[in-house]
Formats: sequence, C-alpha cells, structure tokens
Amino acid sequence: MRYAYYANLKPRDKAIYRRSDAVGKIELTRPAALAPLVRALAGALESERRDSIARAAQTLANGLLDGLAVARVRIKVLSTRPSTTASELHGLYEPPERRASAVITVWMRTAHHRRVVAFRTFLRTLLHELCHHLDYELLKLEDSFHTEGFFKRESSLFNQLVVTPSRRARGAG
Repeated sequence: MRYAYYANLKPRDKAIYRRSDAVGKIELTRPAALAPLVRALAGALESERRDSIARAAQTLANGLLDGLAVARVRIKVLSTRPSTTASELHGLYEPPERRASAVITVWMRTAHHRRVVAFRTFLRTLLHELCHHLDYELLKLEDSFHTEGFFKRESSLFNQLVVTPSRRARGAG
C-alpha cells in the first residue's frame, strides 16, 4: 500500500520511497542487553524529571545505535509539546546538516493537559525519530519518508525492546 502523497513525488523520490517501503524490519543484535535501558527510561518517566528522562533516552539511543554500528544522535527532551489547533508535535528529527551530529527532540508532557507522556507513547516517539536517523545512516536512503515499511521498522524495534508477558510466555524476546 502506498500513501496518497506518493502520487505527487518526483521520480527520484518515488524510488527512495519504494526502497524504504521494501524494508519492514530492523533486527537488533542483542535486544535483551537493551532491556535495562528500556526499564530505566520507564523509571525516569515515572520520576517526571526532565534531566533523568533525557539521560535515560540518550543512553537507550546510544545503546541501540551502537549495536547497529550507526552514528549516534543527540537527544533533547523538552518539557511540554508544542501544539496547533490540529495536532501536537511529538518528536522531531534534525539531520546533521551543519552540526556534528543529528538531533532528536522529544517532549515529555502533553500540550493540553501537561501530563507526562505514557511510557509506550514516549518510547514509540523516540523510536520513530530514531528510524528517520536509521533511514539515512543504516539504510543509506537519501530521504526519510513515512512509508508502510517505515512504520513496520518502528514497530519491529518496539516489539524487540518491549517484551510483554504473553510474548515472554511464547518464547519471544
């Protein structure tokens, strides 16, 4: 399935889109080694301390990227999400155009109620932005489009990092 905006892309971008769409999984070499980092991020969110959340998110990102032999990014955690009347911005990926490294910004509080974002939502947002980075650095794509493959890659990372009791019972993880 191709998203509607595909029809408006230039031929070069359509080729990038198709390459992105063809990759549905990023295999982590040692996801179990990242489990303590995932738990630390969950604990940091419970603390509601931005500095702790930022440290935990950076440590998890470093571990994930190091395991894939990909350049690190700088993680920024800001307080309350910016919003418009239509939506909230959850995360932002900035490629390393004029900086030493790419920057990922994620927000720890919702815009309307200013509550700390739920752990699974925060982790998915972080992984979403990391997938943009992986598109450039691991898959060597010239651009990072939201394709069905992109969202599958995000889910594959999440599912490798978050082992639910039912998956654990089946031997997954």
